[in-house]
Amino acid sequence: MKFDSVIVRFGGEIGIKGRWTRRTYEKLLLKNIKKILKHHGISHEKIIRKSGRMYIKTKNAHETATELTRVFGVSSVSPAVETTAEMNEVVQKAVELAKKTLKSGSSFAVRCHRVGKHSYSSMDICKEAGKQILASLKNRNLKVDLKNPQFTVAVEVRDEYAYVYTETLHGVDGFPLGSQPKAICLLSGGIDSPVACWLAMKRGCPITPLYFDIAPFTDEAATVKALDVTKKLFEWSIGFPRKIYVVPHGKNLETFVNESPRKLTCILCKRMMYRIAERIAETEKAEGIITGEAIGEQASQTLHNLRVLNEAATKYPVHRPLLGFNKLETEKLAKKIGTFEISTRKTEGCSAAPRRPATKARLEIVKEAEEELDIEEMVEESVREARIVVV
Repeated sequence: MKFDSVIVRFGGEIGIKGRWTRRTYEKLLLKNIKKILKHHGISHEKIIRKSGRMYIKTKNAHETATELTRVFGVSSVSPAVETTAEMNEVVQKAVELAKKTLKSGSSFAVRCHRVGKHSYSSMDICKEAGKQILASLKNRNLKVDLKNPQFTVAVEVRDEYAYVYTETLHGVDGFPLGSQPKAICLLSGGIDSPVACWLAMKRGCPITPLYFDIAPFTDEAATVKALDVTKKLFEWSIGFPRKIYVVPHGKNLETFVNESPRKLTCILCKRMMYRIAERIAETEKAEGIITGEAIGEQASQTLHNLRVLNEAATKYPVHRPLLGFNKLETEKLAKKIGTFEISTRKTEGCSAAPRRPATKARLEIVKEAEEELDIEEMVEESVREARIVVV
């Protein structure tokens, strides 16, 4: 018995949108799903779109289901067997699937979800299918357990078709990628920033990563790690541009180390990053800047210092998805995304970081330090020397 279909369930937030928005999101989700199928060379006969669902007819049901768990806007998927909505056909398929799935001595339940007009109720399906499964498999000593079954034979009846399945794979929910405007993401290659990028993507924002190469204050391995992290992130955005901006930032950092108060190095460095990110955002027609900063994670990320950093961004908002996360929460997500192992590869830390960085920098002192430098020319040179890498 082969699975020939996949049930795709939409994220819960899509379902509570207004009619026009919901229809727009569902169409975009369909477009993104087709991109995934094409990318992985998965053939399909048809895709039926219903309110809150898609039904994909394919000979590669398990492979399709697995790949679609990584599509933003999908809440869950199930490889299934398609049949007609005739009750006898549905029950027969349920029995056949039970024979393949249920083990001797195990407990099971039959669940049914039904939409449309039919001559029977959902409870009728559950009772009849359960009755015939027990009769057909009486030698396996099965038990019915409606509260905590070891196996569930599920039926979904939708108008003239029905789908029978036993497995549900969880997706990542969120909004379809592309349903929100693009964002520039400051990506360091560490644990935090890739997770922040992913969370923005989950809310529907395509991302353009921006990496600041601080050589000679770190090694080449840091850049390689950032590019590898970017590749892993882009596995979640099949069909969208796979480019990252790499900005040479070592010269700027050297200027801050040699010509400005040492305790302000990190603050001045990050403010410069924001200014450059705004210029890249203009080029990319983005609507905001994403960072991996969390309150108190580093000296430059105290709540006071974050306000000082924000002052440097005058045209675009800075969004911090991880603001209230602790490290363990961030690491858990990094493992789920697939970036953790890459982000934890050993590289040389930033040798420009001061021994005693300012944790409560005064904005007027920071601005005085910047007045001693040609900040605008530093920004211009950085943007001119930025290169786009396709990964």
